[in-house]
Amino acid sequence: MIPFTDEELMQPVRQVIDKVRPSLALDGGDIVFLNVKNGTVYVQLQGACVGCGSSGNTLKYGVERQLRMDIHPELIVVNVPHGMENSIESL
Repeated sequence: MIPFTDEELMQPVRQVIDKVRPSLALDGGDIVFLNVKNGTVYVQLQGACVGCGSSGNTLKYGVERQLRMDIHPELIVVNVPHGMENSIESL
């Protein structure tokens, strides 16, 4: 169980996203932080990351790994497809 509220996670998650953003930019990609809900971090990959075959690995072994190391080992990252941003609230 994650000992933080979603609100408490918002700023640290933003900081980690900003930390990994330059790595994605090297390959023409980007990442946007959307929300945290019940310990799940919702992001949206952009640029060259959209449709890239390695985007799943980028999320799992790049973004999620960094969040787990820096904040809490039970955090999960989910990529929200373009056009589905408003559906996060219904999850």
